[in-house]
Amino acid sequence: MMAIDFTTAATAAMICWAVGALLGIAAGKVPALKLPGFILSIVGSAVVIGYIAWYWNFLGRPPLRTLGETRLWYAALIPLVGFIVEFRWKISWLKYYCMGLATFFLVINLMHPEVFDKTLMPALQSPWFVPHVVVYLVGYVFLAASSTAAAHNVYLGLRSKTAETGSMVSHYLAILGFVFLTFGLIFGALWAKEAWGHYWTWDPKETWAFLSWLAYLGYLHANSYKIDRGKLQWYLALSFIVLLVCWFGVNYLPSAQNSVHTYSQS
Repeated sequence: MMAIDFTTAATAAMICWAVGALLGIAAGKVPALKLPGFILSIVGSAVVIGYIAWYWNFLGRPPLRTLGETRLWYAALIPLVGFIVEFRWKISWLKYYCMGLATFFLVINLMHPEVFDKTLMPALQSPWFVPHVVVYLVGYVFLAASSTAAAHNVYLGLRSKTAETGSMVSHYLAILGFVFLTFGLIFGALWAKEAWGHYWTWDPKETWAFLSWLAYLGYLHANSYKIDRGKLQWYLALSFIVLLVCWFGVNYLPSAQNSVHTYSQS
């Protein structure tokens, strides 16, 4: 089962994020609370990152094999996007959504602990394993933040000043996410060639990864034609569903039971 320390680490991180968010919100009336709120939020992510480093050492391999392990990385990385957006564009609301998403994935791992195997099957011992999975995770993090920002913009109404700035943020995050998705596809093809002798086999996971890439390519194409910004925010808000199907849903399809990606199932 997951090491008992995960429960402690996850609980500590969620408490830090919750208290940090409350202090950050309260800082609107009491500015002195802003710094301690920000520090606590950072500490929450540092706890998860520290746990991943410890767990990597414990397993003797990168903790990137199963869905539960990828959720750990997701929980560690997505709040960082919120912090970067606040630093770059002075937008603080996105980090609260990001910490909420991170908490959600930690709760899933707490509710569904996995049995971890320290060994890696031969295909996963490729030098392309870590770059492929990490690049994809970073791409997913940026695109999740993009969709969250877009949903927030739709909720506010795009005529507001906040939504105008937010739409710019969702756009830049989508571009970054698309770049990482592209490299993820390339690294995956190189890994597949080395492990199975083919760059591409239209495996169910590969097919959905390609569909995810096309979904965001469609957004960038539509944006270049100056399509209504409101429609594009709806597009971004809903596009992440395709990524979720690729990440989680494909594993439950009958056609995926013989997939070469079944090693990633929990």
